[in-house]
Amino acid sequence: MRRNTFLAAATATALSATLFTGLSPAHADGTAGGPVLSDADGWYQPGKLFVTAHSDSPITRITAHLYPLDAPDGTPEAGSTEDFTQYSGQDARSGTWRAPVHLAQLGDYRVTVDLQDASGATVTGALSPHTLQYRTIVTISDLTATPSAPDYLHQSVSVSGTVEVADPRRPDMPASAEGIPVAVNTGRSQVSATATAGDRFTTAFVPTEPSFQVSAAPQASATYPGAIDLLTAPQELHTTQAPVRFTASTHTLNLKQGANGTITGHAEIQTASGWQPLPHTDIALHGLDAHGNSNFVAGETTTDSRGAYTLHVSSENPAPSAELVVGTDYMPFQQVTTQPFSLHVAYTTHLGMSASLNDDASLHVSGYVYYEDPRAKWPAKPTVTLQYSKDGKSGWRDATTIPVPIRYNRPLFDETFARTLTMRNTDAFWRARFNGNPDLGTSTTKPVHLYRYATRITGFHASPDPVRKSQPISFGGTLQYKKGTTWKPLSGASPTLYFKPRGSTTYHYVADLDTDRHGHIVGTVTAKQDGTWAIALSRETGSHYLTSARVTDYVDVR
Repeated sequence: MRRNTFLAAATATALSATLFTGLSPAHADGTAGGPVLSDADGWYQPGKLFVTAHSDSPITRITAHLYPLDAPDGTPEAGSTEDFTQYSGQDARSGTWRAPVHLAQLGDYRVTVDLQDASGATVTGALSPHTLQYRTIVTISDLTATPSAPDYLHQSVSVSGTVEVADPRRPDMPASAEGIPVAVNTGRSQVSATATAGDRFTTAFVPTEPSFQVSAAPQASATYPGAIDLLTAPQELHTTQAPVRFTASTHTLNLKQGANGTITGHAEIQTASGWQPLPHTDIALHGLDAHGNSNFVAGETTTDSRGAYTLHVSSENPAPSAELVVGTDYMPFQQVTTQPFSLHVAYTTHLGMSASLNDDASLHVSGYVYYEDPRAKWPAKPTVTLQYSKDGKSGWRDATTIPVPIRYNRPLFDETFARTLTMRNTDAFWRARFNGNPDLGTSTTKPVHLYRYATRITGFHASPDPVRKSQPISFGGTLQYKKGTTWKPLSGASPTLYFKPRGSTTYHYVADLDTDRHGHIVGTVTAKQDGTWAIALSRETGSHYLTSARVTDYVDVR
């Protein structure tokens, strides 16, 4: 592929420097301050040679001799020119002179220059550090990009121009450029075109960034082999970035660890025709650092053809300080717009509880709570709420709040709590609930059914009375427990029988009796002496019943 203008020039410079290394500007022999050659080059003007030189006296004569670049020493010159006129400079002592060059063959030529100034000082055969590239030159004129400021409704940019071909042997006779390929650089991309009849080319592209340069360069063609292809000067263009707006179904999500959240909304762009749906544009949730800079993406999606979007975010990427962003940097036709957002993750907590009713119906509760994720943090004053319910399914009520003192403040380390309290309700389901916050999830233990029923013994009597010594004494009566407001028979229990001899003040344990399925007391003893028999349900005889009041009956033994 042919190099562009600047690269071709650089190559020529490097080639000349390689062929003629060690050369320095030529001075007049034996004359201080005489003519000095700096350079002789074509400057990419076909059929022209530019000589740059200086002297203490005005330069009065310049003659350039041209030799094929690869010709050995002693080869006759291919041509010469001395019709120089000053092209630039303050006066004739220093500047650049230009002269036409007429050669029979295209190619590269080395140049030697003879100089003479007004003092008579001369220099002969000074070798130029550069060669003359006597070749066809292909350029592009009137490069035009339309529109110069493309917008959302007019995104395509049309590029056109004219390809011109100049042969240095016939500088005043332009050649046809039809069929010459053209590369149009559009910033980060390139599009192709071909010169058609009339030497014109046209192509189009859609910009991918808001600011870009457009330039064009002819490409190598078989029609003009070895031609110099010159790159045009770049043109600066800018797109018009339209305002964007969007809606969001929520600006705060509090997710439990392991859960996902959803944000929905609609994006629009403002055009000359008003606000309209913005399709196929990026929507992202960016987490922000302490300085407000985006440091990670918590979720991303794209609007559909109607500008609607659904954004799914995971609890794996908490972003307490975040923003929703529509668009990305450097989008050519739309502005980037943002809205604040907060994505809190309540990390999983683990809670355990043990509870029991004491003999006096007081409730003792103890337990633990901990979290696993090292990103979690305890609130300033964590608490556990003790709750009760009649059926363990609904109607939960708060009984008390128990502080959780923080001792370790580390993941996977139990923080414990305990409390003993007196409760009137001796038949209920109990559970503990850890009161979380946006950073720690709420957790609840499974319900535990705790109950203590009040008991009583009715109709207690000992018979017969009186009774003969060594004869059996039978006991009657009913053991009951109270559930709600109703007394019901308590079967399978073991009420305790006591005896206090006549004249004594102390009861002594005798035996544990039984109750049948109707709660009737079952049991007999042998009569030994007069005294009072007493019976009561001891707490030790059942795990869910309270001690009953003691009832008595006196029996006379004869």
